[in-house]
Parts: sequence; structure tokens; C-alpha cells
Amino acid sequence: MNINHIKDEKCGCFIATENADEVGRITYVMSGETKLVIEHTVVNPSYEGHGLGKKLVFTVVDYARANNIKILPVCTFAKAVFDKTPEIKDVLF
Repeated sequence: MNINHIKDEKCGCFIATENADEVGRITYVMSGETKLVIEHTVVNPSYEGHGLGKKLVFTVVDYARANNIKILPVCTFAKAVFDKTPEIKDVLF
């Protein structure tokens, strides 16, 4: 499985693919230079329950840490991952 990052100045997404098929996606918008707002997480139904959504959230966390960005998760799934995972709360806005 591959996860690719697509972005422009104001928004972006991380797209998970397997065998050239999109199996998951997490989208965000930038609010200023240092705040990333996670808007939506979606996983193909056949991949639900296998940790792909969490892996996408962790990919955004890694990106935020590498770029000195804070995250505001408005997506209910992403917020739940943050609520359950203390070790990633360092990037919360």
C-alpha cells in the first residue's frame, strides 16, 4: 500500500492506494502557515476495520511534526484517534 500527499497552498490530502486503486483518503485545509485542519477521512468499505484510517491520521501527524505544524481535527474520526492516542497530542492545536 502506498500513501501519497497531494497539496497546494491552501489544502491537500493523503491518498492511500493499493494496486492503483484508491482505498482511503484524508483531506485537510491550511489555516494560516502553521495550522492544519483535518476535514474528512474516508476508507473504502472493504478496508474498514484494518487500521487504514488510523494510519492516514498518523501520516498527517508525521507530516505536521516534520513541518512544525499544529493540527485541528474537525473530522470526527480523526478527533477520536487523537482522543485515544496520547502520544500524538503534541501536534494538537
